[in-house]
Amino acid sequence: MLEGYNQVLYTLFYRYQMSRKVGIVEEVMTELQQDVAQHRNNQDSKELEMVWETPPQPDGTETIGNIPAVHLQETDPEPEECRENERMLQRTPSFGKTVKFLLPPITIDDNAPQEEEMLFFQTVQEVMGSKGYTFRHLFTTDQWIDITEDKLLRKKILKRGLGEATKALPGQEVTVYLIGILEDGSLVEKDPKLSFVLDEGDVIQALELGVRSMQLGEAALLLTNGLYAFGLLGRDPDIPSDASLLYKVTLLKVRDKPSLGVLSAADRISLGNQKRECGNFHFEREEYRSAMHSYSQALSILTPNSTDLLSSEEEEEIREHRIKCLNNLAATQLKLHHFDDVINSCNAVLEMDVNNAKALYRKGKVLSERGEYEEAMVILKQALKLEPTTKAIHAELSKIVRRQKGQPEIAKSSVRPKPKAHLKLREDLNPLIRHNIKQGATNRMLVFGAMAALVLSLVTAFILMREN
Repeated sequence: MLEGYNQVLYTLFYRYQMSRKVGIVEEVMTELQQDVAQHRNNQDSKELEMVWETPPQPDGTETIGNIPAVHLQETDPEPEECRENERMLQRTPSFGKTVKFLLPPITIDDNAPQEEEMLFFQTVQEVMGSKGYTFRHLFTTDQWIDITEDKLLRKKILKRGLGEATKALPGQEVTVYLIGILEDGSLVEKDPKLSFVLDEGDVIQALELGVRSMQLGEAALLLTNGLYAFGLLGRDPDIPSDASLLYKVTLLKVRDKPSLGVLSAADRISLGNQKRECGNFHFEREEYRSAMHSYSQALSILTPNSTDLLSSEEEEEIREHRIKCLNNLAATQLKLHHFDDVINSCNAVLEMDVNNAKALYRKGKVLSERGEYEEAMVILKQALKLEPTTKAIHAELSKIVRRQKGQPEIAKSSVRPKPKAHLKLREDLNPLIRHNIKQGATNRMLVFGAMAALVLSLVTAFILMREN
């Protein structure tokens, strides 16, 4: 009898270890659900219908809602050539390059899948093949076209375009149909008419380079490593670190970039805000040079011409947006230690708003760094009157006092804070994440249940040992 309890104990411990290592795979989840079913009787039945718990279909396939799931299985050993390609792929560094990010955010409605989504997942299943190849295999197969020499961005043409002469050129505006998934089948991008200008940094490099290789009317699958997508930081909350993605892209339109002179004030403000938000996203990820480029583009768009006929309301709105861009630009220039540019940006803000506390603070900070303590003190005190509770202003004033007295600087912590993901711009990007939250909570309950069962088994074994 004691041997039976030990076997149960070993089984539960093995399941717990597996759940920590692989995030609770499907078969372990199914078995644990049976073991701790009594702990879940009161849960909403809808919560139990998670992505990986959909019952098998009559034809032997599984679905995510109404979308076919992508089967990821171990395959037969690859040929030596594929293994060598894979080794070369692993030796390629996936860091150290600038990554561009898709903006503005696209909200994915949490509703029944559309016909094009179902067709996309059917295409993915066909590409994966009956053996259920993973992205890793697709990076090494000879059936895809390499867009980059490192084989980390590849293309498979689904529909031929209208010829080489119809390819888009840098600086032209394109419109594409876009849908993208992670390797586990999670839908993370969807836009039937995404428009952007090539080489302006508004999309990830995979789309920049992929679209430049396409002809008008062409439809293709793009497979990208995290290097050309969202990098080591990923994109919170839906794309993990260094994740590979699979896109379907159709090039719908190619045209010249619209002239700013023909844009209305409302269109200028909208486009300028898009560039500013792009800069915010880069800034949060510490891509300061890319952020500075985006803020400069926004300012150029928001600078009215002398011939523009604007109402007083439009002039005021454009002025407010220019102040935001200039303040953000000054913050970026400060990070890069471009002190002269910081002063110029802050002065431009103060010309439009003499009592702008942010511009006063940053100007005072730069003057302090240059050793111009008296002028810095005057400007920072003015900022303090406007924002008396701002700790950064108090800290900068204290720093000036210490410097004037010749006291040593207070040492900063050597631990560098982890860069934040840009939640403000990607907030509620993927309502499908709600399923993941439920799944994560349920997974934790399963782990706790397994641990409770483990403790009970230990106690029972101990009692039996004492009785024997």
